[in-house]
Amino acid sequence: MSKQQLFEPLNADRLASILDLTIKHDRTNKLVTFMCALSAFTEADQFNVSYNAPSSTGKSYIPIEIAKLFPADDVMQIGYCSPTAFFHDVGVPDKAKKGRVVVDLSRKILIFLDQPHNELLSRLRPLLSHDSKAINIKITDKSQKQGLRTKDVLPKGFPSVIFSTAGLRVDEQEATRFFLLSPEVHQDKIRQSIGAAIERESGGAKYEAKVERDVGRAQLKERLQMIKDAHITDIRITPKLRSEIQRVFLDDKQVLRPRSQRDIKRFISLMKAFALLNLWWRDRDGSTITVHPDDFAEACALWEELSVSQELNLPPYIYSIYRDVILSAWRDKNKAYGGRVVGLTRGEVLSEHFHVYGRMLDATQLRKQILPMLETTGLVIEERDPHNRSRKFIFPADPEETGDSGNPSGVPGNIPSQVRNLDDREL
Repeated sequence: MSKQQLFEPLNADRLASILDLTIKHDRTNKLVTFMCALSAFTEADQFNVSYNAPSSTGKSYIPIEIAKLFPADDVMQIGYCSPTAFFHDVGVPDKAKKGRVVVDLSRKILIFLDQPHNELLSRLRPLLSHDSKAINIKITDKSQKQGLRTKDVLPKGFPSVIFSTAGLRVDEQEATRFFLLSPEVHQDKIRQSIGAAIERESGGAKYEAKVERDVGRAQLKERLQMIKDAHITDIRITPKLRSEIQRVFLDDKQVLRPRSQRDIKRFISLMKAFALLNLWWRDRDGSTITVHPDDFAEACALWEELSVSQELNLPPYIYSIYRDVILSAWRDKNKAYGGRVVGLTRGEVLSEHFHVYGRMLDATQLRKQILPMLETTGLVIEERDPHNRSRKFIFPADPEETGDSGNPSGVPGNIPSQVRNLDDREL
């Protein structure tokens, strides 16, 4: 039986419905994470995903469930790992050079679960950005007899990397190397997730067997094994599609940022992953397949949902706080003041967050992490209250009043004077 008879073409909607069996909601997150893992089966078109969100939001759950679909020998799941321990643990002695350790990561899926910081990523920067397939890295190694000494590590090949952390602050050098994702935290998802957890725990082995017997899931796992066995080495883009990609990224109305140079590579890798998913229906020449316009359309649909937060170098969770909490509360407050420009206090932001998400936001996290990130991107500014120097007011850039979300022209320069004209009792 041919592969065309065994399978059928798989689009994003059908794939999302199969993944929905164990991952409720989070459509964009689970599709991008799946495509990230699938891209490991390419020669050099792998891309990376970073989940940044508070604890208990499901940032580790999504990658773990996606990994269960892929061949087990291609997946490396790592809990806490220090920057140097990673190389010590997975490396093997290099036969060509004494004292050097080789870490073969070709076509591997690396999943780092609940990392407390991003220091490991800083060591992997050349690998994550695909600077070279073999990059010598020097680390320090401690021995009982000789104390600290340098050690050569040679990572080889390109893996697909999925990184999960509760730390919200992302170094720009890491942010530009990843799709930044955050799990959804709305009430419908939480309710369905609780119901699924109850069913899973009460069903035990019977529940797991039921999941594995699902026809769509079983066929997807078989499909992934066959994609791996196909050993596709190159995925081409036709000249017609090149012009379509340029239209998306080089629109005259857009303000290009330095990270756009890496965003375009991720977009192309996403498009190629869709082509790989349906390789039996793509033009093929040996180990080379050609991207179809349908693959471009699927990648565009996902990119449209992700692009705003990616271009701002913000995890979607942080951007949602700006959009759904700060901006919403600011608009409501200014309506109450008859259109005068009035800022928000941090306490009002915390109250609105509880109203929207049903849980308290840590005040220190808001002050030290979230607001500085939003200020860096130009989405908010903070002005000190002239009547009370210990208090600051938050003013968001209203996207309806500014053409560029990174330039808060919607926040007028005379904000301090307008604050000064308000009575303390009004504030």
